[in-house]
Amino acid sequence: MEPLTAGAIAIGTVIATKALEKTGEKVGEALWDKTAQFLVTLKKHSPDTVVAIEKAPSQPLDYGKAVLEVESVAQINPEVNQAMQELAAAAKAEPNPKFNEILAMPNLQKLAEKIGQVVMPGGTGKIDNMSF
Repeated sequence: MEPLTAGAIAIGTVIATKALEKTGEKVGEALWDKTAQFLVTLKKHSPDTVVAIEKAPSQPLDYGKAVLEVESVAQINPEVNQAMQELAAAAKAEPNPKFNEILAMPNLQKLAEKIGQVVMPGGTGKIDNMSF
């Protein structure tokens, strides 16, 4: 799985899990545990990013910036990378249809590709409408 895709899925999973929790919906225990583990691991290395993610959706999240920050931390820290990959895998395996519907709302693959275009040489250098 591409790192930007894994980062986008990981952040989307945290937000989707919180959204379902507010409506009384449940997600699988494995996904719940991986979400908590990801946040604890990321908080050790990027506490400001975790604070911003945890405030969403009540406060708009610069989704593109958050994905880039998670990816940056994951590149230099194997523990964060592992937690991110495990969370993304757990999210893909989650059977709750409402969770999958929320996670698909911002098409995370396309979002990751758009972020990648900005980061790579020749990219546009601008991301529009990335608040979530």
